[in-house]
Amino acid sequence: MSVALPTSVDEVVDLLVRNPSATLLAGGTDLMVEVNLHGRRPTDVVALNRVAELRTWSVDSSRRTVTIGSGVPYAEMETGELARLLPALAEAARTVGSPQIRAAGTLGGNLGTCSPAGDGLPVLAALEASIDVVGPNGSRQVHFADFMVGVKRNSLRPSEFVRSVTFPLNDGWQGYAKVGTRNAMVIATASVCLVRTNDHVAVALGAVGPTIIRANGAEAWLAANHRMSSPPSNDTLAEFGRLVREASRPIDDHRSTAAYRRHAVGVLAQRLLTRSYS
Repeated sequence: MSVALPTSVDEVVDLLVRNPSATLLAGGTDLMVEVNLHGRRPTDVVALNRVAELRTWSVDSSRRTVTIGSGVPYAEMETGELARLLPALAEAARTVGSPQIRAAGTLGGNLGTCSPAGDGLPVLAALEASIDVVGPNGSRQVHFADFMVGVKRNSLRPSEFVRSVTFPLNDGWQGYAKVGTRNAMVIATASVCLVRTNDHVAVALGAVGPTIIRANGAEAWLAANHRMSSPPSNDTLAEFGRLVREASRPIDDHRSTAAYRRHAVGVLAQRLLTRSYS
């Protein structure tokens, strides 16, 4: 196995142009599972941990955005200024594996793998984040809704990779919750991110479909039938939960049944909406 150690984004692009089939290595938390348990044997690896640009984040006050490099570890999102600016992302980050995994795992890795159970991805969907993709033809911005196209499939073109993710800042409430087969260090059986502003609620569902799902019907119904300045009634919560369940497209697998997943996202969405008024 050959391992390249670039120190700049341009170097990474050059390496991928010369070898489009090379495997990118960020934190390695997904790749090493494939290597150790599923027999994957990459022959050429491009390690990204020495590319300083990918491990930084910044705030643009005029545009009211936060841009996070694809190599920033989840541990850096759990607390401090990033957690204050993007609390749902901080909540999601805290649920990612063990402290060792959070010290290595990255948003870029989540996007590269594009598993529907990825903890960061429902947050990107609900906050309508954009992905800065760079390749031999320069950079382009891809809305998250257009980035993930299937189970472990994304819209990256040959020799492209994720440089950063940009989140719009808002003054509303945001939160993330998930359930799994145990209380900690677990892959999501079902997950929900909810963002509430003065006039709208965004709801994104993870691990209940081939991609992250926006519960558009539930969002539209709530906007039309509920005054956002007041806590929801029990009847409102019940209908909201039902519409969220209807939006999901879960399957039975070794982690859960489709019926439980469908039930879980409805309950999680109701709890997050209630919590947004507490």
